[in-house]
Amino acid sequence: MRIAVVDDERPARSELKHQLSDLLPDALIDEGESGAQALEMAGETHYDLFFLDINLGDVNGTVLVNALKNMQPDMKIIFVTAYSEYAVKAFELEVEDYILKPFDKKRLLKMLKKCGAKKSTEPAESMKRIAINTEGRTVFEEVKDIVYIETYNRGCMIHTVEHDYFEGKAIGEFEKRLGDKGFFRSQKSYLVNLNKVKELFLWKNNSFAIKMEGYDKEILPVGREKIKVLRQLLGG
Repeated sequence: MRIAVVDDERPARSELKHQLSDLLPDALIDEGESGAQALEMAGETHYDLFFLDINLGDVNGTVLVNALKNMQPDMKIIFVTAYSEYAVKAFELEVEDYILKPFDKKRLLKMLKKCGAKKSTEPAESMKRIAINTEGRTVFEEVKDIVYIETYNRGCMIHTVEHDYFEGKAIGEFEKRLGDKGFFRSQKSYLVNLNKVKELFLWKNNSFAIKMEGYDKEILPVGREKIKVLRQLLGG
């Protein structure tokens, strides 16, 4: 499960992330601090749940709802607010739910159950194989053998341990299928298998990049906003 937390107050953002991590330890949680970041995140990454503070510094969260819904119709939006009177507004805008600051863990758990989110009881690799439609045929590859996927010619190139395949689907589609299987969107054009990351290193202009197992000559850039999360996922 992929979750976004957008709040311009760092303490509130950190506390919500902490509670969500306790309740959903397998979830990947991204964070933002403004309306502009909220739109950027939704434009680059598929999210199951989107926690949106109503009183953001640059724009009111209620103004963003329609744009976020248009970008990701299946995403469930939850308002975050310190004022209970916004409950009415939440239902008027047809968001999934709302939670109040300071956060109550029991209320948060109830809301997550309502949204269909729960702790994973299966290993991340429960989907063993993935079907790849390429060159008029369907190839079945082990998920664990996919090293990374990159955007290429209006589709994606899928790099596995032994083969490379082209499929005419957007990288966001692969992120939906593999985001909870140990894969991470390290940059807008790359989806990497975390178990195949060989090296994380400082690259040009103080940015970071990674190298993958079996692809030593390929340098994959890491988005500046992704490096912190990637380090956490890699245990670094």
